[in-house]
Amino acid sequence: MDTRNRSADFRNDRLLSLLTERKYRIYRHLSLIAFMAAVLFTEKKPHDEVPHELLRFVAFFVLICLFYFNMYWMLPKLIFRHRYFAYLSWVLLLLGITLAVFIMMRSYVKPTHGNSGEEMDVSTLLPVAFMFCILLGASSAIKLFQRSIAVSKRVSELEHATIQSELEQLKNQINPHFLLNMLNNANVLTVKAPDKASQLLIKLSDLLRYQLYDSARQRVLLTADIHFLEDFLNLEKTRRDHFTFDIETLGELNGVQVSPLLFIVFVENAVKHSLDADHPSSVRVTFGVKDNVVAFSCENTKPFYENRTVMKGGLGLTNVRRRLELLYPGQYSLITSDEANGFRVDLTLTL
Repeated sequence: MDTRNRSADFRNDRLLSLLTERKYRIYRHLSLIAFMAAVLFTEKKPHDEVPHELLRFVAFFVLICLFYFNMYWMLPKLIFRHRYFAYLSWVLLLLGITLAVFIMMRSYVKPTHGNSGEEMDVSTLLPVAFMFCILLGASSAIKLFQRSIAVSKRVSELEHATIQSELEQLKNQINPHFLLNMLNNANVLTVKAPDKASQLLIKLSDLLRYQLYDSARQRVLLTADIHFLEDFLNLEKTRRDHFTFDIETLGELNGVQVSPLLFIVFVENAVKHSLDADHPSSVRVTFGVKDNVVAFSCENTKPFYENRTVMKGGLGLTNVRRRLELLYPGQYSLITSDEANGFRVDLTLTL
């Protein structure tokens, strides 16, 4: 099903490119001219003579001029500027000119095969007016379609640029928040255990390198993000005496890509809300991948004291919710729960 959808999307994109992109303009014009020439010149009656052929060439020239005049002057200068009455006036004027040219050319063509000439009545002029309307409608439809595609493309590009700008702002808000926590951790550990300061700074350097450079990509490997979380939790474990953590992975994670820094906020909150200086605390993180769905869960123990506030607010959680709405609209589920022994977050992403 996915393969068929991708093939259909590719064909649609290819067709839109052929109809709208500038690099294919010459081919579109040549195709149109060839089609109109085929309509006018392929059917040749046995008694056609030079005057009849001349009539065909004049009709061909008039139709081509009408088509392009409407497409490149009348529509941009009148319709797109909401000058509808002026456009209608031009249409009536051109129709009159077209009928006049047709009448003059028919009167120029001499009767053949003993006929006394063809009378010029409404039934003779109706096909010409009908062809005029078809040609005008076709050129208008093509130009309006191209304009619609161009406007849709501009709107899409603006929306994409807006979303990218907002995402960058959200990530920039998360970065200082995360860095401040890490520097506080480094300060505590440097005072508490100077001999471990070098190891701490190396781990902190790895964390910042990932956050500053690797996370600048639109997508990162899920395994890289998990390694980042592991480094973060190891750093936390280094500075706390009674803290443990566990990261479990289920399914085939290799090659799976996600947006960067989606999970660190939940893990940070889990660490913060499990903080207990005198009693054991732990954080358990689980990743599972099945059928293009990533399932993430993070749970932490509650501190021994009674102040057990559910973790609902905070800049980090607000930002990550907004990022999920932008990056995975309608493709994610986020549930936070306050359980008897701890807090739990469950996030599923459909890739």
